[in-house]
Amino acid sequence: MSPQKKLITVVLLVAIGAGLGWGAARWRQGSSSSADGASVSPPADDRKVLYWYDPMLPQHKFDKPGKSPFMDMQLVPKYAGEAAAGGAAGGVEVDPRVAQMLGVRTATAEKQRIGTSIQLPATVQLNERDVAILQARTAGFVQRVARLAPGDVVAAGAFIAELLVPEWAGAQQEFLALRRTGDPALTSAARQRLVLLGMPTALVQQVERTGEVQALTSVHAPIGGLVQELMVRPGMTVSQGMSLARITGLSTVWLEAALPEVQAATARVGEPVEVTLSAFPGETLKGKVTSVLPEASSETRTLRVRAELPNPRGRLRAGMFAQMRLGGAAEEALVVPAEAVIRTGERAIVYIVDQPGRFTPVPVRIGREWGDKLEVLAGLQAGQQVVASGQFLIDSEASMQGLLQRQAAASAVPASAAAPQVAASAQVHQAEGRITALTSQDVTLDHGPVPSLKWPAMQMGFKLAQPGQVDGFKAGDTVRFTFRESADGYEVTGVQREPKGGVR
Repeated sequence: MSPQKKLITVVLLVAIGAGLGWGAARWRQGSSSSADGASVSPPADDRKVLYWYDPMLPQHKFDKPGKSPFMDMQLVPKYAGEAAAGGAAGGVEVDPRVAQMLGVRTATAEKQRIGTSIQLPATVQLNERDVAILQARTAGFVQRVARLAPGDVVAAGAFIAELLVPEWAGAQQEFLALRRTGDPALTSAARQRLVLLGMPTALVQQVERTGEVQALTSVHAPIGGLVQELMVRPGMTVSQGMSLARITGLSTVWLEAALPEVQAATARVGEPVEVTLSAFPGETLKGKVTSVLPEASSETRTLRVRAELPNPRGRLRAGMFAQMRLGGAAEEALVVPAEAVIRTGERAIVYIVDQPGRFTPVPVRIGREWGDKLEVLAGLQAGQQVVASGQFLIDSEASMQGLLQRQAAASAVPASAAAPQVAASAQVHQAEGRITALTSQDVTLDHGPVPSLKWPAMQMGFKLAQPGQVDGFKAGDTVRFTFRESADGYEVTGVQREPKGGVR
């Protein structure tokens, strides 16, 4: 084959290879694009969107999707079917996809045996009811003092100090002289004078028995216990009524614990308590509640519970930590997770699950709280499913549909005459807009910005301050209106028709 033919053959082969490679690449690209397109294209949703709203502020409605001007979150669509279903059944319907995105979690209301006994950390303290204070009966001088210091423990009758009382010496000499006269009346009067001078009866009897003057007197501990204060030293001069020592008994001790005020009913005076201390592992001590102090701590919202324990061997020392258990036996109660209950200040509400994606607000009466559980006294039955987390989304939907307002109105007490005055004093705002829907009770307006509230243009619903306030108006009318905030949201107080083209 000639060189020219070889060259032509090579060129043809290269051209054919390039064409086949280009075709294969196009075929793979088309297949990949088709596959990717099939995986990312969202399923068609032919439901009609009524408006978009912020779940945290459901009263504000928007005519297109986007980011909320109030919160850092995307607006959520409201579908026609959801609104109709929620209003008809007295509940609220939430798109399951939105509920899952916001972490809505449910739990079961169930009956459990809840122990009414509770365990509290406590501290051992000295019994301040068992205190003895030694005082000087008359003026004198300190001759001797026992080798004691604050913190020492003494037995009952232990020697504390010896005092020299010169005044007693003169009175005793007069008593002995009158006693030698044999006059019973004078002797009795002199004896009574010794007692009035503060002389102990035992010392008077000793003087009368021995016939000798006793100017020295000893002071002894009236009870055994802890010497908390010792205010005398040898050579001191003491005056009548001066405190010499303070002794606190150790035969019993106090145990003080902080009880949360929500569990105040658990502690009652006279109830037995069980106490364990880490210093004596495996040993349980018995005592009883002596008082529940009448003042609650404003910082910790707790009550002080005081129990008294016997301390026969003096093992319990002030400052020791302990665990105190008080209360009765366990009892059955209907409980739900504490986080499932929404407390508005006026009432408590839980959302029960009617079916997947459908919830109904139910007012409940709550009782005691035990850890992460809350007792339900009325409003629920065992086995019902309740929303345990993510209630803010459902609660905002219910508020938007007026379910909570209708429930409150059905059970509300007639308002006082002062309520209209308070509402009338609320700040009034002005805006311009176009009516998109109206009834005798409310109106939906596509309004422009509201500078006084820093609101952007949006579409939202308003209550009417007076029924029939928009009689004669129709959807599409452009109006200038005034409104204010009320207990049920924002209400229109005045509306005036504007000529066409007067509003954005």
